[in-house]
Amino acid sequence: MSAAVLVVVAAGGCAGAPARYLVDRAVGARVDSDLPWGTLAVNASGTLLLGLLVGLSRAHHLGPLLLAWSGTGFCGAYTTFSTFAVETARLAEAGEWALAAFNLTMSLVAGIAAAVAGLALGAVI
Repeated sequence: MSAAVLVVVAAGGCAGAPARYLVDRAVGARVDSDLPWGTLAVNASGTLLLGLLVGLSRAHHLGPLLLAWSGTGFCGAYTTFSTFAVETARLAEAGEWALAAFNLTMSLVAGIAAAVAGLALGAVI
């Protein structure tokens, strides 16, 4: 791995992490719910973006540094499996089994649907 790849991945991560924080807080401020809608919004939008980037790369051969910055760096720092897992576990620990199951199901369905949509959109742009 080259130093250039490490630099662009780090730069993408530096942009993705604060973006995740801001989106999560913006959604949380607008939705009063025990469900972690901010994390769901972040993960679904990040998966859509990653799918779009991969679709665009397949159709237009985006450069490896652009993909490293945007896909691995930005999307990797923007999306968050760990937060999703902890929030789902907290719901279950609190006895909110239905909400935990809903969060789990919605996160998986929304993530896969967003990836499929992004790939399809990237292929036609």
